[in-house]
Amino acid sequence: MTRQRVIDELITAANAPGGSVASAALLIATIEYPQLDSLRYLSMLDGLGDRARRWIEARTIGRNDVSTLACVRAFNEFLFTEQGFRGNSDRYEDPRNSCLNEVLDRRTGIPITLSVVYMEVGRRAGLRIDGVNFPGHFLVRCPEVGGRGRAGLIIDPFNGGALLSEDDCRVLLEKHIGQGLAFSRSLLAPATRQQIIVRMLLNLKRLYVHMRSFPQAREVTEMLLALTPSALNELRDRGLLAYHLNDVTGALRDLQTYLRLSSMSEMDKHEREECEQIWEHVKTLRRRVASLN
Repeated sequence: MTRQRVIDELITAANAPGGSVASAALLIATIEYPQLDSLRYLSMLDGLGDRARRWIEARTIGRNDVSTLACVRAFNEFLFTEQGFRGNSDRYEDPRNSCLNEVLDRRTGIPITLSVVYMEVGRRAGLRIDGVNFPGHFLVRCPEVGGRGRAGLIIDPFNGGALLSEDDCRVLLEKHIGQGLAFSRSLLAPATRQQIIVRMLLNLKRLYVHMRSFPQAREVTEMLLALTPSALNELRDRGLLAYHLNDVTGALRDLQTYLRLSSMSEMDKHEREECEQIWEHVKTLRRRVASLN
């Protein structure tokens, strides 16, 4: 598929009825795997969901315990013991961990992709699973019938489906973010589909930039801008990536637009310094254009 077609289909998937993120996640994976057969992996999720449903029923209805907790424990046993999904701690920065097809094939990934598997398979098995856009470490939640608090069961798919208390979440937040952000229950709110897709893209962009895979990083940034057109930082990053790729026209267009729009808002010291650096890039690009005339 062409880049524009992928972007158009991503927007369609992000706005489709329901809450599934599988189609969008597979479109993201086409950056790394342009010939990806998405239907194969959607069928794989369907199959996993059907087997998970039968597994859960055998271990809950058969034991006269159909509580939410019992269903989640049975589902965890299916996904992490029977199917062997696990967090990839050894090669956390491997881009394959961010591609849903690879996570399904290799049974390993990072918190957000394993959470997508958990949500997609769980919903097909009859469970209600929401994503949780928790800072530094994506989680999922399952509303608990009968109530153990508004958050329900908080689950960490990266760590074998571990059930987390609010205190556990506080510790997790401090581990990944430090003291800069105070814990509140609002951090455990259900994530929107767009939040999940954007976070997947941001993770992948960070990896590509770190690897200096600038063409792929620019593709990810194009997707981010299609989903969030007002994101000035993504406009800036697309311009900087164009700069590194010697796309003078694209870099000038984006960086000059970024500077113009940024000047309309209040900036702190760091933002002003950043704009000064970008202005230096713009002057360099203008000199380059002038030398060609």
